[in-house]
Amino acid sequence: MTFKSRIWYPIAVGLSIINVAGAAFAAVSAEPVHATVHVALAAAFWVWAQRLRHGPGRSDRQAPLEAPEALEALGNEMSRLREDLSETQERLDFAERLLAQKPEARRKDPEG
Repeated sequence: MTFKSRIWYPIAVGLSIINVAGAAFAAVSAEPVHATVHVALAAAFWVWAQRLRHGPGRSDRQAPLEAPEALEALGNEMSRLREDLSETQERLDFAERLLAQKPEARRKDPEG
């Protein structure tokens, strides 16, 4: 017999919901320890449901790219970074040229 997560996922979600309702009922009945146990069980069943939903060994991260796709993506990113660096260097050169000028040359005489 194999473990089928399709069957157990709704069961885990249902148990989590039932324990949330149990926690609410226990809280209304002024039984804090009982409510705490239900909250802990609801959280545990919810975590279990999320693990069942994502499958064994899978995480929430993106799937890794295949080698050719990854190389192409890296190449595109490098091109964009080079363009940004080139533009930044041009702006820096312009600012340096502007600062190297004499203060009189930078100002325009309004009466001129």
